[in-house]
Amino acid sequence: MMETKSTMANRNIMGSEVVEGFTCKPKKLEPNKPIMHYKTLIYVCEDERCKGAAKCDKAVELREIVKELDLHMGKNRIKISRNLCQGACRFRQVMQINENTQANGCEKNNGIWLKHTHKYSKDDYKKLFLALSNDEDLSDFKQIDMRVYE
Repeated sequence: MMETKSTMANRNIMGSEVVEGFTCKPKKLEPNKPIMHYKTLIYVCEDERCKGAAKCDKAVELREIVKELDLHMGKNRIKISRNLCQGACRFRQVMQINENTQANGCEKNNGIWLKHTHKYSKDDYKKLFLALSNDEDLSDFKQIDMRVYE
């Protein structure tokens, strides 16, 4: 049976039927189904202070940019996840970048925290996402220095 555009719209990119009002939440839980591969996982702080600084639903905006760059699927997939307070309010809005080192072996950009991302333009985000997909250095982006306790 051929699916119509309206029935296709009710499925996520993994092909699962989704709950009405959602774009990815599957109706039926399949506990043994593996999660979809991602190369990079980005946590976007959307707690009170950071979300207020961004003045928009940043995760949705970033997911659209990722789709525009065709990085929402495939071996270089970038996954955007919302996160509540990451404890770095003075650097709002922050993003934490984690590479899937188990699958990719890439550690260059793993565990990086970017600050003041609410000031990024769409072009800045495109540059960031393309750099991540190509394992390029992120030194052009303002990072939060981490203190290691000894």
